[in-house]
Amino acid sequence: MMQADPFAFASLLAEQILKGEGVGKLPIDPKAFARAKDIEVVAKPTSSAGVSGMLVRSGNEFAIAYATHLENEGFENFSVGHELGHFFLPGHMDAVIPGGSGMHESRAGFNSKDRYEAEADRFSAGFLMPRFLFFPATETAGSGLAAIEALATLCKTSLHATAIRYAQCTREPVAVIISVGSRIDHCFLSEALKQASGIDRLRKHEAVPRGTATHAFNQDSNNVKKAARVEESCNLQDWFGGKRSLPIGEDVLGLGRYGKTLTVLHSIKLPDAEEEEDEAALIESWTPRFKR
Repeated sequence: MMQADPFAFASLLAEQILKGEGVGKLPIDPKAFARAKDIEVVAKPTSSAGVSGMLVRSGNEFAIAYATHLENEGFENFSVGHELGHFFLPGHMDAVIPGGSGMHESRAGFNSKDRYEAEADRFSAGFLMPRFLFFPATETAGSGLAAIEALATLCKTSLHATAIRYAQCTREPVAVIISVGSRIDHCFLSEALKQASGIDRLRKHEAVPRGTATHAFNQDSNNVKKAARVEESCNLQDWFGGKRSLPIGEDVLGLGRYGKTLTVLHSIKLPDAEEEEDEAALIESWTPRFKR
C-alpha cells in the first residue's frame, strides 16, 4: 500500500499563509513576498554553483540568496520558496541556524533525506503552486508533458517542480519519473494511479525498464544536454509489470543543465471497479478445476 506524503503539512502551511495574505491568482512571486516581509533577497553570481539557496540570519534580520548558475527562473523561484520554508516552518529556524545568527545552505531537489530540507521543498511547492489555485489550472491544461509545460509557464516554475506538483494535484492517472542515465532518481504517482491495482512506485536507483522510450533516450547523454524530447506510446506493463496490459503515452524530455530526464506517463485508461469485477469473474470462469 502507498504511504501518504509525511511532509504534506508543509505544503498546507504554505497555502494557509497565502490565503491569509489574500493571494488569489498565479503566478506567485516569492522574491516580492519575501521583501514585503523585510527579508532581503539577493542573487548569487552565475559563476557560483553548488547550493541552490542560502538563508542568512543576524538577530531579527534575515536575507535570502538564490543560485543563478542554471539561468532558470523557475529553479530560482523554487530556491527562494525553499528558504521561505525554513523561515516559516515550525522548528526550522532553530534547527538550521542555531544560536540566533549565522547562515544555512540548502540544496533543494525533492530527494533529500534530511527532514528539514524535504519539508522546505514541500513548502516551496505548495507556496508556488497552491492546490486551491493549481488544481483548477490542471483541469484545463491538457495532458502529458504539454500540460506540465503550460502550468510551468503559468506559475513561473521549473518543469521538474511543476511535473511533481502536477502528479500530486491532478485527478488523472499519471506518473512522473526523473531518471539519470540507466537509473531512476525518483518517481511520483498521482492519487488515481496509486489506487489502481497492480501499480507500485518505482524505487530510487532501480533500473529504467528496457524497451521504454526513456531507456532508449538515456543511451545518448546529448539528449539530456540539448533538452531533446520524444513523445511515444508504450504499455503500462513496460513500466510497472503486472498482468494489466494498457496502452499509455510516454513523453520524455531532457532537462538540460539539470542533467536529468523527465518522463511523464499519461493517457492511462484505467478500468472502473465494475469492469475489474467482470474481468475477475471472466478469469475465474476460465480457470480449470481438477478433481483430486
